[in-house]
Amino acid sequence: MAETGLNRAKEICQDRAVSARELKAGGRKIIGYLDIFPVLEMMTALDLVPYRLLGDINEPITRADTCLPTVVCPFLRSVMDLGLKGKYDFLDGVVMAHGCEVSEKTAHIWRIYLDPPYAHFLDTPHTTHPSARQQFKALLKYFKETLEVFTGKELSTEKLREAIRIHNRQRALVRELYHLRKPDPPLVSGVETVQVLIALASLPVAEGNELLRQVIGEVKQRKNGPPGKPARLMVWGSIIDNTALIDLMESIGANVVMDDTSLGSRAYFPPVEPTDDPLDGLAHRYLVALNSPRTFRETILNKINKKDYLTDLENRFGYLKDYAREWSVNGVILQVLRYCDIHGYEVPGLSDYLDHIGLPGIYLEHDYGKAALAQLRTRVQAFLEIIG
Repeated sequence: MAETGLNRAKEICQDRAVSARELKAGGRKIIGYLDIFPVLEMMTALDLVPYRLLGDINEPITRADTCLPTVVCPFLRSVMDLGLKGKYDFLDGVVMAHGCEVSEKTAHIWRIYLDPPYAHFLDTPHTTHPSARQQFKALLKYFKETLEVFTGKELSTEKLREAIRIHNRQRALVRELYHLRKPDPPLVSGVETVQVLIALASLPVAEGNELLRQVIGEVKQRKNGPPGKPARLMVWGSIIDNTALIDLMESIGANVVMDDTSLGSRAYFPPVEPTDDPLDGLAHRYLVALNSPRTFRETILNKINKKDYLTDLENRFGYLKDYAREWSVNGVILQVLRYCDIHGYEVPGLSDYLDHIGLPGIYLEHDYGKAALAQLRTRVQAFLEIIG
């Protein structure tokens, strides 16, 4: 296989542990993190490699049942299962945050069962009030102290600013990659995009930036990109940490051109804005700027009536209308993993909003595994016929 950016991303995606073990052998310390709320810049600033914890839909869950009930998020059960099986034995530590109730419990169970050399739980607030931002900043100061103790190094303001700069550069490059999906046909497929995102979650940020530059340059020059298809889909919802679901959609008549998931645009689009104290910019980015259903934003409802309800929906989901317009989306897949309550609770409101703006959508609840794909295929085919 030729060593191009897209091929390199595909290789990493197929076996993420290879690059991590190579880094480990070279003396780098690898810190696993879960979800989008651990502050990556603070780890990068101390020469730690943030490595995102993902599951494996091809690996039967056999060990996690000893510590997590079967009626909770199957993705988190898969992550825990891989940890218990030693698939993450190259990690020097973990940083987890309060993304949801199950992820909070998973953080503590991981620390107790696997006893990593370093473990930190970031109890991210669930509101965006000024007091919550101050609380979050205080939590980041404590996070900084624990990292300094673990590494034996000082996390200076200069190091933190440089880490912010390089992570913001990655976010800008990811946006540039996403912009290549705007033409019809898109210059890069949804499957290829997911492979690149998984690779980024497995590499040091500087190496990830170089990969992105290679991919973007390659995509702009190639002559055999994805063919155009009648359906241009946006996928919203639970984490998609493999290519199976996107491949299903693209194999039956759709171009997946945009997403709002925690491995995709949701994780990369907001940059850290410059502030006198970098912790203020980080606190705002990770608490306020990130769009996630786990964060409660001030409602504008004063009484129950249609006008206030629609205005509230616009405040909550208006950015998706912008995505749909910019990426010429003509259908939305609302996909939610079974037992993923924070996304499931959003579906009624989001469905109403899509109806209000005249954008077709379909809700798919599914298990975390390839066995669920056959049923999803039938439903997606029916949806494509409607919007086609």
